[in-house]
Amino acid sequence: MTTKRKIEVFSAGCPACQETVKLVESLACPSCDVEVLDMHDTAIAARAKVMGVRTIPAVAIDGKLASCCAGRGPDEAALRSAGLGRPLP
Repeated sequence: MTTKRKIEVFSAGCPACQETVKLVESLACPSCDVEVLDMHDTAIAARAKVMGVRTIPAVAIDGKLASCCAGRGPDEAALRSAGLGRPLP
């Protein structure tokens, strides 16, 4: 069984969110399991709040909010640094 990196994109479906989804999908490798989570769902919004999501779109990688998403928008370099696009060791 292959272990995959879990990528979660917290989205409200807005144009900025859609752009982030496209960015994440373009950077993801075969070892990345990308899931787009709808912030209109109260359970998803509650999980996002617990994780520290303050703005959307936001990306969590392996259960940890990417540094670029803590208070500002996603950034390719920060997402790559967090492991997006790389298989687990």
